[in-house]
Amino acid sequence: MKKIILFFFVGLFLVQISIGQETKEARDIRMQWWCEARFGMFIHWGPYSVLGGVYNGHQQLRGGAEWIMNRCKIPVAEYQKYTSTFNPVKYDPEAWVLLAKQAGMKYIIITAKHHDGFAMFKSKASKFNIADFTHYGKDVLDALATACRKHNMKLGFYYSQAQDWNNPGGSVARKAASEGWLNPDSARIDAFTAANKGHWDPAQMTRSMDDYIDQVAIPQVRELMSNYGDVAVLWWDTPTNMTDAYATKLQALLKLQPNIITNDRLKRPNFPGDTGTPEQKIPGQNELDGKDWETCMTMGSSWGYKSWDTNWKTPEKLIRNLCDIASKGGNYLLNIGPDALGQIPEPSIESLKAIGLWMKTNSEAIYATKASPLGTLSWGRCTQKTEGGNTILYFSVFEWPKDGKILIPGVAQPIISGKILADKSSLKTKSSSDGLVISVPAEAPDVIATVIKVTLKGKVNL
Repeated sequence: MKKIILFFFVGLFLVQISIGQETKEARDIRMQWWCEARFGMFIHWGPYSVLGGVYNGHQQLRGGAEWIMNRCKIPVAEYQKYTSTFNPVKYDPEAWVLLAKQAGMKYIIITAKHHDGFAMFKSKASKFNIADFTHYGKDVLDALATACRKHNMKLGFYYSQAQDWNNPGGSVARKAASEGWLNPDSARIDAFTAANKGHWDPAQMTRSMDDYIDQVAIPQVRELMSNYGDVAVLWWDTPTNMTDAYATKLQALLKLQPNIITNDRLKRPNFPGDTGTPEQKIPGQNELDGKDWETCMTMGSSWGYKSWDTNWKTPEKLIRNLCDIASKGGNYLLNIGPDALGQIPEPSIESLKAIGLWMKTNSEAIYATKASPLGTLSWGRCTQKTEGGNTILYFSVFEWPKDGKILIPGVAQPIISGKILADKSSLKTKSSSDGLVISVPAEAPDVIATVIKVTLKGKVNL
């Protein structure tokens, strides 16, 4: 036993040392594409889309539709019956990639396995996968990887490494069975889950979490790292009951993809990954202390497909979110939730096309930019670049001034040029005791966000 413990700590030390050996320069090179991308597509898709957020006539009240098995405490055997009918015959991976590209997105991250334990790829580690368990019978990740390579789109995988409600031994986040609806068995189920670390079905408990990690999670991550070409991102999620020992084993597999980028959800705090992951919120200026970060957010109210969801964010909201996130130095990972046939909801398609139209004109203000050097602006957001020793500031104006004047507080250095990106028209600028004053037309060229490009001589001097 002493030898086993010693080998574990030596292994943990070697993994951490190998990570620590990366120089800042090497890390900057590895992270460069991600930091320049600023905008990506998240895809939550799996057999939960068959239910579409409805179980036994009950509309799931809380959480995303991908949580329906847990929220409604669906027995394993019953959930697997729904799963077997999953048959996304309208899945068109090339159309998905082209839609992401049209929207201005630079990478795609798809749920390879969510908490329901269902693998969206052919896996030797568990028969509970799309190729072996469904009418569809094909590996959807393989087709998506091919389409991404064809269209020069970076591809990453989301993987639920700890929570797994179907493969025995996986952990479970504890949620009430009733969730506000009249389930006559709720009291018994809640008592069972309280006594069994969140599990509600004895079928989930026929082996240990040690066995699950060794026999399912590790082999499946190895498959993901080996079978789909270059993998740009591995997006871990919910380290429920994870240990440093489990995380060490999983992290060791990343050597199969030396350039991969990972997030901070493998096991906190000892495995911070490369990026922070604020969820459904945009952090304040400098809130993440210089760490690379990525806000993941839904377009509606759910990550997975919810048939009755009409709570869609407007294109204006989504575009302004993108501007806000870029102004703080982050990335925007915007989610779609395809249905059981493999169709993207029409409101998502329309919003992505609207974002794409805006990006076609204004992407210069988003890609490869840095966080704003200014404080919070009440009328819009700012990003910056350095070019030829000069500073370029991009102002995405949300609230167009009624007096035709925009004040950039604190900027006093010489101005080389100022113009509107949409039509390249030049703008008059002058310095004042309060800062830089830009004269603009009476009407905003773009009511959602008009971008003004200002080139300053030298480094920005506030």
